[in-house]
Amino acid sequence: MIKKYYWMIIFLLLLVAQLSYAAVYQWTDAQGRKHYSDKPQRQATEFQLAKSYRYYVVKKVYDGDTVQLTDGRKIRLLSINTPEIEHQNQIEQAGGELAKKWLTKALIGKKVHLEFDQEKRDKYHRYLAHIFTEQDMHINYELVRLGFASVNIFPPSLKYVPELVTAEREAEANKLGIWGYSEYKVKSAHEVTKKNKKGWQRIAGTVSAIKVTAKSVYLKLTDTFAVRIKKEHLRYFEDVQSLKGRKIEVRGWVNRYKKGYIMLLKHPSALREL
Repeated sequence: MIKKYYWMIIFLLLLVAQLSYAAVYQWTDAQGRKHYSDKPQRQATEFQLAKSYRYYVVKKVYDGDTVQLTDGRKIRLLSINTPEIEHQNQIEQAGGELAKKWLTKALIGKKVHLEFDQEKRDKYHRYLAHIFTEQDMHINYELVRLGFASVNIFPPSLKYVPELVTAEREAEANKLGIWGYSEYKVKSAHEVTKKNKKGWQRIAGTVSAIKVTAKSVYLKLTDTFAVRIKKEHLRYFEDVQSLKGRKIEVRGWVNRYKKGYIMLLKHPSALREL
């Protein structure tokens, strides 16, 4: 009876550790008896249960980076961005329908499991997640790898950043998907105007000045275009002061700012030195 309860306690310890994403440590004493703990021990090795997931079925694909499950939840794929499809007050952006078509084929009616990060919902009340198929295909990663999506990191959600950035660089180097479209070629900061500022952009220019305020750092590329990095995000970047006089490319969305334009960066994956 004692042995029965002993193994029950061990099982519960392992299960609780798994649900809380903690490790369980196992070691054998001099008498050959096995011990378990949720804290590291001398000469102990990590012991983990095989992962188990709750699966959901994808009911609808809205566009290349947003789906709906049969339980009604709308899921926005985390850390990536695909071009917009045509909808009310929005014309299709190059590659938008192709991304949606691929995602529909990959997911509609299929079982998936979700992996969340630090921020679980966005301002539109959509759930933010990495989506994996039953075959453990990482959908967010695949969209980037195939050139259907660009990387779009929103700290503090930083899971899979190195893998996503590497996939993006390889897709770009091979001119896959959006990286082969003229619409997404690098544009000089001098070329940004009211008519061509819409949508996801790649803007290049030399940092002529750096302005520091109480809340942000501004990298000035021209008299009418600057890059803004909020101080809360500076810790993710290397020394931005060293960028003065250097040519850079930034990626994101352009907005009007005073008499010019500005792009907000939250993570260094959206900035490249040229």
